[in-house]
Amino acid sequence: MTSTDSAVQALRAALPGGQLHARGSEEYEKLNGGYLSGLESDLRPLLIFQPSSVGEVAAFVLTIRPFAGQLDCAICGAGQQPLPGCANVDGGITLDLSLLNSIALTEDKSVVQIGAGARWGAVYERLDALGLSVTGSRSAAGGVGGLALAGGLSFFSSREGFICDNVVNYQVVLSSGKVVNANEHENADLWVALRGGGNNFGIVTRFDLRTFEQGPFWGGNVFYFADNFPNQIESLVSELTKPNASDLTHIMISIAHSVAMAAAFGAPILCLNQAYYAEAVENPPVLDPFTKVTPQIDALNSMSLKNVTAAASEQAEAAQSQVRAAYINMAVKADVAALQAISDIYTAALSPLYNVSGATFALTLQPYPVSLLAKSDASGGNKTDDAAVIAFMEGSLEKMRADEKARDALVPYIYMNYAFTGQDVIGSYGPGNKAKLQAASEKYDTVRLFQTGFRGGFKLFD
Repeated sequence: MTSTDSAVQALRAALPGGQLHARGSEEYEKLNGGYLSGLESDLRPLLIFQPSSVGEVAAFVLTIRPFAGQLDCAICGAGQQPLPGCANVDGGITLDLSLLNSIALTEDKSVVQIGAGARWGAVYERLDALGLSVTGSRSAAGGVGGLALAGGLSFFSSREGFICDNVVNYQVVLSSGKVVNANEHENADLWVALRGGGNNFGIVTRFDLRTFEQGPFWGGNVFYFADNFPNQIESLVSELTKPNASDLTHIMISIAHSVAMAAAFGAPILCLNQAYYAEAVENPPVLDPFTKVTPQIDALNSMSLKNVTAAASEQAEAAQSQVRAAYINMAVKADVAALQAISDIYTAALSPLYNVSGATFALTLQPYPVSLLAKSDASGGNKTDDAAVIAFMEGSLEKMRADEKARDALVPYIYMNYAFTGQDVIGSYGPGNKAKLQAASEKYDTVRLFQTGFRGGFKLFD
């Protein structure tokens, strides 16, 4: 009997009433097919365990602890990060937290306590009705768990910081099976480590986030043509480098190709601005450079006043589920020449892939404004195209990195939520921060269960 077989047998004995789903069962296929990316759904765990309480998570940890280093496990919140192996595992056991989806407000409504399996759309629906919101995902389909452990960007990040900056408490199941709180006053080093440290310290079962008053706000999508993208880069850098830059804006600009869009609009490359202003002001002048670009595709312009649920639902609808998706990223200084060079490298590398059936390729510039940093992502494509697409991503990124390094514009930081296999996310935090994370791991995970038993994501000692 293999270690995996022994672990499965032990789980069935320890959790006779638990939700243990074996290969071939209807619920197994539903859960395993529910990832954003087919690169994750390709993986076939032997068993999916779906706990309905924190106690069951603790029992799971205690049961698999003796098999540390011999059994591969993964943790899935909503499965929206497409990194292969991040939230699923081949031949091991996947812990699916989707039943831990409670949403509760404290009595004074200053904090919302969110189960690790909840999705942001449900959170926003609850809070919009009260005139409140939180710093959360820009997609309603996104899960709370993965995003809040990897930094996390929000419509309100310029004003409020990263998502993890707004987590006042984590409820965590450690490798000992003990359930602890990590906050400013209890286990403060663990609280700090979890803010960008990923799945390296324990299984977070609840996130407590501070709330703020928020009504409808202005935002949406503007589509236009590639000739104007250089001007948009200039406008973006200009806004970012203003001494009095607004902390109410959230702006992303993208240049992209898809066969369907090319056929519909007669251009191989289209561009998209996603622009938001955190107050109920129609057509704020600060967004004019990004919303009044001409010519644009008027039929696709979605700028309007909307609540957070509507804004996040719009972004979720734009993304397809169960496609063969992958992200890769780098960070650079806000420099016009550097960003234009990145765009040129990308579009040149992209042209040989114009005819990849069903594929959409996008280069997105997502700013980290000074205000944010001061307060501290038709068919699904074909599996046979994976190697060519990943080679394109990695190859063009290396060319971009070389170009930006030569310009002294390269920034070491790599954003965990958009990282791909082989990128040194933890190392990009710097030696001092990496050492602090390693020290927290050694303190709270003495048997290294979350280093050797949960190999997905980005590990501390690799």
